[in-house]
Amino acid sequence: MAESVYVNFPSQAVHDLEKMSPEYGLKVGRAIEQEWFNDNHSNRYNQTQNKFHNLRLYARGEQSIQKYKDELSINGDLSYLNLDWKPVPIIPKFVDIVVNGMSERLFNVRAYSQDQYGVSKRTEYMESIQRDMDSKVYNDQAAKLFNINLYENSPEELPDTKEELDIHMQLNYKQAVEIAEEQAINVLLEGNNYDLTRRRLIYDLTVLGIGCVKTNFNWSEGATIEYVDPANIVYSYTESPYFEDIYYIGEVKTIPINELAREFDHLTESDLQDIHSRSSKRNRTGRRMQQMDQNKVQVLYFNYKTYMNNVYKVKKTSTGGDKAIPKSDTFNPPEDKQGNYQKLQRVVECVFEGAIVLGTDKLLKWNKAENMMRSKSDFNKVKMNYSLVAPRMYEGRIESLVSRITGFADMIQLTHLKLQQVMSRMVPDGVYLDADGLAEIDLGNGTNYNPQEALNMFFQTGSVIGRSFTADGDQNPGKIPIQQISSGQGAGNKLQALIGNYNYYLQMIRDVTGLNEARDASMPDPKSLVGVQKLAAANSNVATRHILLSSMYLTSEVAEALSLRISDILEYSPTADAFVQAIGSHNVATLKEMSELYLYDFGIFLELEPDEQEKQLLENNIQTALAQQLIDLDDAIDIRNIRNVKLANQLLKIKRKKKQERDQKLQEQQAQAQAQANAQAQQAIAQTEMQKNQAKTQADLQLEQARNQGKLRHLQEEVRLKKELMEYEFELNQKLRSQERAGSRQIEQMKGDNKVEVEKTKQAPKKFESSGNDILGGGIGLDKFNPQIGN
Repeated sequence: MAESVYVNFPSQAVHDLEKMSPEYGLKVGRAIEQEWFNDNHSNRYNQTQNKFHNLRLYARGEQSIQKYKDELSINGDLSYLNLDWKPVPIIPKFVDIVVNGMSERLFNVRAYSQDQYGVSKRTEYMESIQRDMDSKVYNDQAAKLFNINLYENSPEELPDTKEELDIHMQLNYKQAVEIAEEQAINVLLEGNNYDLTRRRLIYDLTVLGIGCVKTNFNWSEGATIEYVDPANIVYSYTESPYFEDIYYIGEVKTIPINELAREFDHLTESDLQDIHSRSSKRNRTGRRMQQMDQNKVQVLYFNYKTYMNNVYKVKKTSTGGDKAIPKSDTFNPPEDKQGNYQKLQRVVECVFEGAIVLGTDKLLKWNKAENMMRSKSDFNKVKMNYSLVAPRMYEGRIESLVSRITGFADMIQLTHLKLQQVMSRMVPDGVYLDADGLAEIDLGNGTNYNPQEALNMFFQTGSVIGRSFTADGDQNPGKIPIQQISSGQGAGNKLQALIGNYNYYLQMIRDVTGLNEARDASMPDPKSLVGVQKLAAANSNVATRHILLSSMYLTSEVAEALSLRISDILEYSPTADAFVQAIGSHNVATLKEMSELYLYDFGIFLELEPDEQEKQLLENNIQTALAQQLIDLDDAIDIRNIRNVKLANQLLKIKRKKKQERDQKLQEQQAQAQAQANAQAQQAIAQTEMQKNQAKTQADLQLEQARNQGKLRHLQEEVRLKKELMEYEFELNQKLRSQERAGSRQIEQMKGDNKVEVEKTKQAPKKFESSGNDILGGGIGLDKFNPQIGN
């Protein structure tokens, strides 16, 4: 920490005219320079730069090796050490894991209108949906009975419950002006290559523990987004990680003299010479200041937040109305009030922009900032151009992921050097040869058994020849003339100890940062389950989530700043039409809405797309629901299209509930259909039985009719035959009667002839009638039809 320095900032309780004077701006610039750039070599700015420079070197694996040389040297002598002093790049691996993993996380900008226009539209639409939900039964009856559509919205898209209505408002409802705002912000982000800036911010948050970005507006480029190196910024003391209570912030830029002359065209030749001479004489103690070109100067650009009084003179007119006239804050109405004057005053925050050449008293710029960012919901507050965040800051001290592990990285480097030192002193295993033990040995083939021959035999066959007794019969102390010497056992133990030490400090880095093996997949346990590894990776993501949230905070601040600047540009800028055309060319339908954006006040939110772990958890829920047939495939497709995991899970629950209701209704319908089918089947059976009985009855009737007809035809035939027989009998009887009458006449004629002959002739006549054949089958006799004599 830099030693405390008394800083004398000018009082803010002065008139506005004094605040706007260059003298006041020069006092502010001198106070900032005194706080950060005092003559002490360990000033606050130099300390910050050196600290951040060292952290960046560690993050690159390029830290200074002097500390390691001091550790291993003896009184500074390194002549006996032949080591590779290059640092082991162990920290860059962990930095890349964090930065690359978070850089791939995508997000969507969401704008919600918070003013009375947008809120009224949203409320009106929501009330119309609620009315349709409440009157759905009556609307359906009206459409069915009278063919009248009383719905205000599409009945197919109406939610059924309050929960569905909330999901519907978040997923499906979007005002045209909100779409235009989101489109404008996205175009500005893409035009400024914010994706690259965001990667640098994540890298700074990981390595330095702080990130800074600046939004600005100029007439040539419009709204711009600039990356700011945290090593070059200065700010008022704060203990907040989000720096919302700072009242000044600045950035040191090293620019050449010619660029200075171009940017500040009011500077004369003498001014430039004076700036160059004073700046070159300045004590350059900082790391970059020592390497800076003499033709470059350091300029401090700063924002200073203060307050100003908006004063109005209110006068009664002759018509009885009030007329407000802007005045300075020194205005006071007459004491006698003869003019019927009144003073109205409002205190608002404002930002002054300044620029001063460090080491000089030359104030390059001091003016009230144009196009200040003010929210319409809180017009008295103002935002500065810079957005900062340091998630792990306490009492002004900033901690980062890299700063936690530099000590362990140093121990790993020392261990690596010790390993080299031990390996350089290791010698191979050898043998001990006792020359006296080779004496008096006869090989039996006339070959001399000298030391060289013994070594050749030993290295080629592993065998050795020796004598237990000497030629005199004494014990031979060199009976084993060759013995192996193991010289690497102690060095091997040292190597194992150093390797264990290396792994220990590597594990300490993992423990401190939370970046375990499951996160980088460097050494996964083959026996661990996949679920356990995923859980370990998820825990590692939680350990570094503060970095991701900090980057999203900066992105949200940038998007909100762009939203406010767009509003001001469209309202005040003479290039508003060109800006609208440039942004709205992607969607002509939003041109009208964009031209009226300045009437709205938006809340800007970021919707972070889920990572692979969250996607997998959601997909597991979807697959479980599909396997249990709790949702349909169409429902699964709709859920997968939602990028917000929380909303997706809520929609999954709603879809599951609706699927259960549909299944229950379907079961009821199936039961009703089954009952109807059973009733119809019973009715069909009854009808079939009835038809069968009817057919049988009809067949019996037809058979009976056929029988009756047969009988009738038989009777008719019998009647015809009997009729013919009766006619035939009648004819015979007629003939017989005729013969009888003829015989009677002849008898009468012959009466007188012979009485006896007459008697003979009176024999019984022969009957020709059928016996029993004149009776019909029905019992009808024909005796009534006998011919009557005498008729």
